[in-house]
Amino acid sequence: MDIKLIQLQKHGDERGKLVALEETKNIPFPIKRVYYMFETGEDVRRGFHAHKELKQVAIVVRGSCRFVLDDGKERVEILLDNPAQGLLIESVVWREMYDFSDDCVLMVLADRLYDESDYIRDYEIFISEVAK
Repeated sequence: MDIKLIQLQKHGDERGKLVALEETKNIPFPIKRVYYMFETGEDVRRGFHAHKELKQVAIVVRGSCRFVLDDGKERVEILLDNPAQGLLIESVVWREMYDFSDDCVLMVLADRLYDESDYIRDYEIFISEVAK
């Protein structure tokens, strides 16, 4: 599986750092939705779904967490711990997030508005979709 980590340009000086997120520049799609997770419990696992069409970029704004990405042929684990790096998650990729640090803030940029019909929430159905 081809994992794409997007290096986000940091700007800053002795006052601190800044990262600008711009659709179709450093984010490879128009941004339609932004959400973030925080105060995730120590042993909580999230995700457990894929999307039929939606594409996302996940950025750990603070702290760290791990992702499992699965394209139906291969499973890859990735540690996100750099706020100047985004993980591109294409459509039809199963994702799970776990091992959230106490201070983790995980922000996700999406190319579509929320649409429950775009979700594949059953792994066996996901595998059958990938096989088509």
